[in-house]
Amino acid sequence: MTVQIFAASSTHGTAVLAAAVDSGCFADSSRRVLLLCDTTAVPEAAPPAATLPGSDALRSRFDEVLSWNDAVSPLHPAAWTPRPDDVPLWERHLRRAWGLGDEEVELVLESPHASPAQALAQIFTGVPVTVYAEGLTGYGPTGGKISPLIGTRVRQLLHPDLLPGLEPLLLAEYDVPSRPLPTAALLKVYGELAATAPGFTSPEGAALLLLPEPGALPAADEAELGLRMVRGAVALGHTRLVLQPHPRAPAFSAGALRAEAARLGAGLTVPAFDVPGAPVPAEVLFERLRPALVVGCSSTALLTASVFYGLPVARTGTGTLLERLAPYENPARIPVTVIDALLPDLADAAAVREQSPPGRETVAGALGGLLEAVGFAMRPRVRPDLRPAAERYLSTRLDAGTWRYFKRRRLGSLALPGAVPNRLAFLRRNTTLRRMARRARALARR
Repeated sequence: MTVQIFAASSTHGTAVLAAAVDSGCFADSSRRVLLLCDTTAVPEAAPPAATLPGSDALRSRFDEVLSWNDAVSPLHPAAWTPRPDDVPLWERHLRRAWGLGDEEVELVLESPHASPAQALAQIFTGVPVTVYAEGLTGYGPTGGKISPLIGTRVRQLLHPDLLPGLEPLLLAEYDVPSRPLPTAALLKVYGELAATAPGFTSPEGAALLLLPEPGALPAADEAELGLRMVRGAVALGHTRLVLQPHPRAPAFSAGALRAEAARLGAGLTVPAFDVPGAPVPAEVLFERLRPALVVGCSSTALLTASVFYGLPVARTGTGTLLERLAPYENPARIPVTVIDALLPDLADAAAVREQSPPGRETVAGALGGLLEAVGFAMRPRVRPDLRPAAERYLSTRLDAGTWRYFKRRRLGSLALPGAVPNRLAFLRRNTTLRRMARRARALARR
């Protein structure tokens, strides 16, 4: 018999796993273990996982719940991987501590290039692995080179079908087959979360404002982005606003945003659930409030609202975020790129009113070739096979509207089209000039 270990670092991740179990994505097993991993900067300051809203409903799919933080304490779970010589010791220790004995193990992990997923895959050497993506990051390249000892063990990639007809780039370098999760299963799980998350009520029809993850922008730009959301929503006629900080945000003060809303003749509230500081997925608010408009910048929840719930959505601040994200391979670049290319701008009232959920044709027209080009520019060593697609896109589609997704210096370092003006493109292919440039760089380094 097999013991299946499901690792999750957030309530949203646990919800995706619950939907995958309900959809029959895994074979029968003797025991299913939910392994909770708190990867926040200060896990000790976060609310206990057992007190999070909806946790009981999600855990009904699993036979047991364990804590990865307790297993590796006092080490931080997001920064630790075992030394190669210690791997056998760790496996024996965890098998004894978790009562696994000599049974076969199957891992279900997220973010296979980083801990704690990487640590688990190294400790349980040779066992089959399933990887799941919570949102839009799965449509981007793998965050770093993965050892073939891990990559070749991945059997499938599970993901919400947020971009119909588009295949994820994650782990495609190992030809891992992707499997979209049924929308009905995800909606069922979100409904259970909403039903068991009491403590907040608001009139239906409010505009929901989703703030980005803290640290993505300088503090001044983050404050300005919140004000821009408030002004844009009120300009579209919404007088009831609900503000949802990012689940990883620390203590948040909405005083300036409330004052701005009041100045414009609108009211702004912040959800206050029974567990202070508990991260509540935006999907819970979609279920509870049925908002008239969802506004955001880089949140996967914007696509969830549009594709799964059919709610009107609008983006704002994506141009600033695309410009400020550093380094270029920042994993947030793919979600921001998708949202910027696919969803209407908050300032375009006509586009917001006339929008419809993106279908296959819309997704293919807006993102066809774009994600491959951005993915290669982000991770050229992980996906060198994407170079022809990137060159094709940059040679034919690069214009004033698509330049925002690339950096000239990045294109130049990769010898991609667009690094120099078209009239000087022949210089990039001139072997003599390239040889001279290499010698000049070598002299400069000396």
